[in-house]
Amino acid sequence: MADNDFGGADGERITREDITDRVRTLVGSAGDAAEQMSSAAVAAAAAVGTGLVLAAFLFGRRRGRKRSTIVEVVRV
Repeated sequence: MADNDFGGADGERITREDITDRVRTLVGSAGDAAEQMSSAAVAAAAAVGTGLVLAAFLFGRRRGRKRSTIVEVVRV
């Protein structure tokens, strides 16, 4: 049998506490990493959203200038 963190390789029984402690250790470290990644993802999504809104505004403004009619008023 392979030696691991649970015990059991030397004939000890694996208890419920052993399993819950190990799961808490694994989930705790994964939870910290997931929290850091989620905050980075929110920041990236906000930046992309702001960029899309700015691009839509600028392209719409450009298109509006191209399609608008110019009226000249000449006094006689």
